[in-house]
Amino acid sequence: MASVHESLYFNPMMTNGVVHANVFGTKDWVTPYKMALLVLVGELGRAGPHLSLLERRRLNRLLLPLLQGPDMTLSRLIKAIEECCPHLASSVQIRIKLMAGGELKDMEQFFDDLSEAFSGTEPEVHKTSVVGLFLRHMILAYNKLSFSQVYKLYTALQQYFQNDEKKSGGDETEMELTHCGELEGKMEKDEFDGPLREEEISCNGPLSQKQAEYFLSQQHYLSYLNGLRVQDVFSSTHSLLHYFDRLILTGAESKSNGDEGCGRSLRYAALNLAALHCRFGHYQQAELALQEAIRIAQESNDHVCLQHCLSWLYILEQKRSDSCVLLEHSVKKAVYFGLPYLASLGIQSLVQQRAFAGKTANKLMGALKDSDLLHWKHSLSELIDISIAQKTAIWRLYGRSTMALQQAQMLLSMNSLEAVNVGVQQNNTESFAVVLCHLAELHAEQGYFTAASEILKHLKERFPPNSQHAQLWMLFEQKIQFDRAMNDGKYHVAGSLVAGITALNSTEGVYRKAILLKAQNQMSEAHKLLQKLLIHCQKIKNTEMVISVLLSIAELYWRSLCHTIALPVLLQALALSQEYRLQYLASETILNLAFSQLILGIPEQALSILHMAIEPILAHGAVLDKGAAIFLVAKCQVASAASYPPQKKAEALESAILNLNEAKTYFAKVDCKEQLRDVLYLQARLFHSLGKAQERNQCAMLFRQLHQELPVRGVPLINAFK
Repeated sequence: MASVHESLYFNPMMTNGVVHANVFGTKDWVTPYKMALLVLVGELGRAGPHLSLLERRRLNRLLLPLLQGPDMTLSRLIKAIEECCPHLASSVQIRIKLMAGGELKDMEQFFDDLSEAFSGTEPEVHKTSVVGLFLRHMILAYNKLSFSQVYKLYTALQQYFQNDEKKSGGDETEMELTHCGELEGKMEKDEFDGPLREEEISCNGPLSQKQAEYFLSQQHYLSYLNGLRVQDVFSSTHSLLHYFDRLILTGAESKSNGDEGCGRSLRYAALNLAALHCRFGHYQQAELALQEAIRIAQESNDHVCLQHCLSWLYILEQKRSDSCVLLEHSVKKAVYFGLPYLASLGIQSLVQQRAFAGKTANKLMGALKDSDLLHWKHSLSELIDISIAQKTAIWRLYGRSTMALQQAQMLLSMNSLEAVNVGVQQNNTESFAVVLCHLAELHAEQGYFTAASEILKHLKERFPPNSQHAQLWMLFEQKIQFDRAMNDGKYHVAGSLVAGITALNSTEGVYRKAILLKAQNQMSEAHKLLQKLLIHCQKIKNTEMVISVLLSIAELYWRSLCHTIALPVLLQALALSQEYRLQYLASETILNLAFSQLILGIPEQALSILHMAIEPILAHGAVLDKGAAIFLVAKCQVASAASYPPQKKAEALESAILNLNEAKTYFAKVDCKEQLRDVLYLQARLFHSLGKAQERNQCAMLFRQLHQELPVRGVPLINAFK
């Protein structure tokens, strides 16, 4: 039972002779090096009155980097203390020797005595100071250790001291002959800046969170990237500028590039600044920084930098009509100068642009195949992932969910073969976020909400809320929850989700708001909102949303009994969907046209055109759309049977009942109660017409139960398509 307890809470590990444990959320652990620092703090408190002001000042300046930096060998620590106060260094070494050479109870007594530093009216250490927090962390971490971990810590301390003795014993003669000034210079150059030797590496365990944060804070370019990741404009800008300022002042690049070093830093600093502003949506500032980078690169005749500038220029100007020509020129130049990464990104951007322009899928996939050849030739694994993610999105755009699912699973299976360290997240790229989001939505569309929730849970772990690509899964999660709430008739829940969707994507949020108003029978408000959204989407050339808005407007006309006005709107949506090769939207538009013909009293014509649309819907559509299509077929069969002779009419009604059973299965899978109620109502009427009282009563009872749960929409059931 004790071993289970330890595995659940302490997670003890022994790495390179260092005992560490994450104790109930404690972000630090006890190591022999930190015990040596505790000894230093204790000796500093006892020797305080006897130290000169200069020695105290030097020790205080030394203490902070020792507390925040990585673990080091005992010899390096003692030498660092000797530079400030030789007498104190000797006391620290003697105290560690006594503890390592003593018994286990001596170490336990040492930790028991640490709390005395906080006692008294004038304590030696304040609890909220840097040293006080360090002492409290160490006391907490030590008190939470099990007996076996305490023993491991004690043996690690002995090994820590013995390794130092072995090294100092071998170098004793050399140390005695070394001049004091030479020793200090050697320490500064070799001990702190030079590479670590094997015995020094052996004492270094994994860094604690504080040590890792301190290391990252010293790396200005890493701080810049981290600021981008957490969307911190101020810190990322400050770190970027500070990094290039230091690079220019140190002259690091001028050594290898002659007089071009400073200019190279300046133009790439401007290029990075433009990328930073573009990432945060500051397009005007990004354009100014990019113009500066282009000017300096042209003066220096740096074609590589100019190609990078050209790529960012396309990103800034991709809404303009001539952006496609600019991108084609960028791809040609990137190939000419041997820049496969930029060339591939340019090809993929062209594919994305032409997918929105309505090009055929075979041409787009052929272009992506050419870019894949570049990826495999130059081992650009990240671009392979981006290419597969883009194929997933393109197949979804064209309404081929099966192909999209295949591409998504291909990307996941390819990277599952890579070796992954325990507790280390890999492949936290945008392509993985896109693929997993599509995968979650595909599962939700088929009614597999539990699987979709598991995928979203994994996305939250892989991409935390403050990370760069977290907005992707946030939007998909809100959309899935909105659709579920609308299916279940919980309009108040759906209304609360609209604000979150709007914050992440304003266009999608306005569209969902209009759908909610339409479901609540607020027709005039929904129509005004949809008209404004239609104008906006036509302006920004969002064709997919334009078609969806047109379909919603047509439904408003049905509910307002303006059936003839809906037909031109549907024909406009059909023309757009066929022009841009959006097959799934075209099929959905044809279903709406068939419903219009049913309302206008020509069900036979509606049945004939349903065969054009129902196959893609059943093959690639969402469960809700499948149920709506089968339900529409049943309605058309019932309406057509009115003119049939009795025998043929009964057969048609029996066929309609079978279709209604299938539609009921689809609606039940996504918990769509309103559509279930409509299906049960029509089934009860059909069973009544066929004289089947028992089946009629069963459907009527189920209808009554759902009718009591749901609000009445106030429109005839025959006028409701979905």
